Amino acid sequence: MKKCFLLLFLVILSASIFSQQIKELSQVINIEIPVRVFQGNTFVSDLTINDFEIYENDTLQEVEAVYLVNKSSIERSEEKKRFTPSTSRNFFLFFELTEYSARVGDSIEYFVQNVIFPDDNLIIVTPLKTYRQTYNALLYNSKEELANQLKVLIRNDVTIGNAEYRSAMDDLTRLASSLSMENERESGNEQRREGIPSATGNEYSHFPFEKKLMRYSDIMGRIENLRFIDQEKLMSFSQYLKDMPGQKYVFLIYQREYLPQIQDMILNKYMQIYQDKPSVVQKLKSLSYPFKRDVSFNVKRVKESFADSSISIHFLYLTTPTKHVPGLRMQEQSEDIYRAFREMALSTGGFMESSANPIYLFNRAVEASENYYLLYYSPSNYLEDGRFNKITVRVKGKKYRVVHRSGYFAN
Repeated sequence: MKKCFLLLFLVILSASIFSQQIKELSQVINIEIPVRVFQGNTFVSDLTINDFEIYENDTLQEVEAVYLVNKSSIERSEEKKRFTPSTSRNFFLFFELTEYSARVGDSIEYFVQNVIFPDDNLIIVTPLKTYRQTYNALLYNSKEELANQLKVLIRNDVTIGNAEYRSAMDDLTRLASSLSMENERESGNEQRREGIPSATGNEYSHFPFEKKLMRYSDIMGRIENLRFIDQEKLMSFSQYLKDMPGQKYVFLIYQREYLPQIQDMILNKYMQIYQDKPSVVQKLKSLSYPFKRDVSFNVKRVKESFADSSISIHFLYLTTPTKHVPGLRMQEQSEDIYRAFREMALSTGGFMESSANPIYLFNRAVEASENYYLLYYSPSNYLEDGRFNKITVRVKGKKYRVVHRSGYFAN
């Protein structure tokens, strides 16, 4: 009886130990980090596994493998432990544009002719739709034909998808111009002040002044609703990218935005004219303050989610020139969105640049992304607690610029 009990105990104990070993083995997590190292703007391509240090939450980790990659080819590898990197390329082009231009078309042609290759995946997101295709379309079309097809598609979607936004902006510009012209009538000046447009053809010219102010606020609210960025869609997209194999590059092309505002000199004149109407004066004061847009999503949460997805966001800020409208000043209104997208790019080890030339932006982003190292390590003391673990990569004894994703969620 005792022998049977002892045998049963040993079976249970060995099963428990075996189960614990399986659990421990299941907790071996391998972290992949695409890393780009620059001296100035030049990629440093001669680094070895012994040159890199990886820290997770400020704790030094062992680098287990380093692969030098150019485009989708592994050019050199050093391994303490064997890994199977996936270097297939997935390109996402996001066109956050309000107006299409010939220069945008030129940048699309540049991308097709010089960047994407057979077997790459291409996903295009416009204000209307999302299009996905493999580049095997080149088997049936020349690069020139494919570029022309994409240009027509993007031009049509930008034109149709943002028609309401452009209409609201035109309304706001005409209304602001009418308010500027109203100042001359309220001042009793029958001669048009130099630089203020004629009221001819402006549908707001016969609106009562206070109704114009109300209408101005309504249009501003309409524009803000049209430019709203949905956080849940961003999070869903980052999760979709996380589950996709290979290297993932998001090119976010965002166009600088302006809002027409009445010149301060004209607003001050209005305040003098309506000084006996506190409600009107208060409304005018609100128009004199620089308009501030609150970012509609949690930047920290979103950028950590994209970093966890192991992608590279390249934020290409298209600085279109401002339009001149007499009596108005065109106030740039992209600052808050610019800062948010810039942080997202930096947190993923991506690139950001601003220019009026989209070809230059694409060229710089491509140069910054085609060469990179893939580093691997297994975190010591890994805990599956759902927290965001911060990653820091350094090159020993060098002051190089090192860019990489900022971390991952332990889940």
